[in-house]
Amino acid sequence: MIDWNKVSELRDEIGDEDFAEVVDLFLEEVDGAMEKLRNGLPEEKLECCLHFLKGSALNLGFRAFSELCARGESDAAAGDVAKIDLGQVVATYDASKEVFLSELAQRMVA
Repeated sequence: MIDWNKVSELRDEIGDEDFAEVVDLFLEEVDGAMEKLRNGLPEEKLECCLHFLKGSALNLGFRAFSELCARGESDAAAGDVAKIDLGQVVATYDASKEVFLSELAQRMVA
């Protein structure tokens, strides 16, 4: 679900202080986008939203969530919005976030 190697690489590249800021910013921005999905984002905005979520998720190692967003983005681009399971997108993000936050401190011990 989480690519912990990617998380470690990012932290090593930018340092602990900047990493904490990146995590905070990621959670703030992605939570905002997820709120839009939960509240019924118009179909014409799904592709852009899923693209944003995919990229953000890739940067912080949310592998399963990113893959799901990539499929949804592709379906939206093809006009197959009905194929996108937004409930699964939301559930995968929520589960990924829970795992990430609950395991982050332990996994990032140097």
